[in-house]
Amino acid sequence: MLQPLIIEPKLTSAIWGGDALVRLYGKNGDAGARLGESWECWDENVVRSGPFAGKTVADLRAELGRRLMGSLDPGRMFPVLTKIIDARQSLSVQVHPDDSYARRVERQQNGKTECWVILAAEPGAELVLGWAKATSRAEYERRVADGTLGDILRRVPVRPNDAFYLPSGTLHAIGAGIQLFETQQASDLTYRIFDWNRIGPDGKPRPLHVERAADVLDYGRGTAAQTAHLHYRVDGLANEAYIADPRFVVERVSVLAKSGLLLPDGAPLIFMTMQHGMALEADAAVTALGPWTTVLIPAEIPRVAVTPSQNGAAAFAVTTSREVFLRRLSRAGLPAAARDAFLQQFEIAPAPA
Repeated sequence: MLQPLIIEPKLTSAIWGGDALVRLYGKNGDAGARLGESWECWDENVVRSGPFAGKTVADLRAELGRRLMGSLDPGRMFPVLTKIIDARQSLSVQVHPDDSYARRVERQQNGKTECWVILAAEPGAELVLGWAKATSRAEYERRVADGTLGDILRRVPVRPNDAFYLPSGTLHAIGAGIQLFETQQASDLTYRIFDWNRIGPDGKPRPLHVERAADVLDYGRGTAAQTAHLHYRVDGLANEAYIADPRFVVERVSVLAKSGLLLPDGAPLIFMTMQHGMALEADAAVTALGPWTTVLIPAEIPRVAVTPSQNGAAAFAVTTSREVFLRRLSRAGLPAAARDAFLQQFEIAPAPA
């Protein structure tokens, strides 16, 4: 039987980045560099150790097929990308296209819906999230041209453990002084609208994508706030569900007693420890994890026992199948009204009672 796969993160530099990925999250990089993102799990990440060391997730899709991917198509790119982001300065104002536009215009497999869970935020830190008022393509283009776009951007203050859902088409920017955990469709299609008049590493302003952004923006007044979280207990774990998009479900899990169970249930599961380490046991083999370490649990594994290094240890769990999540809620005996109210935040039709 396969074992949980420890994934080697990939660090990326950014003009808006800082040193927190090395200093606070233990990533192997230069603390003096401006590091913006730690790509924790996606198609091109490599396995750190064990019999598959050095192979990418893409390699294993081809080699292991449905043993790794379960109900997901192993012939297609791994559908999810998880990241830790350190925004020492504000990111650009940007938008991502949906799947249809990505395929038609960019000739890429999918667009990009994403979500954020705030890990840390300095006092007064905020996001740009949509518009302060309903607008139009014509007004957007005029304000980009005359430099007044900032007048109608909607700003939202943040605190640790806030979660935000950003469907494709949502205007957004991460503000300065924020660290967060991001889960997204596996795409890096980004249309930059405004970059705060910064100069890139080459001494020139970074390119903007004003026209393509205009094609995909949602011009309705922004109303998104932090999501209402769903709390439930099942399999010896206390779960706090943040996001339930059809393509990924993001939760925080805490072990209630000495150990709990993770049940992939036929789909790959991404699991990232937080401040404390944990041990994962599958088929009598134990995988030890330090803080802020990501593993990919193959769909083939029926169950994984989780033992925390200390009481209160928590981790992020990203389920790659909404159906698996719904079965978990059913097993927990969650009332249908609570389930449906949570799902409605993501425009997901409620499952049958």
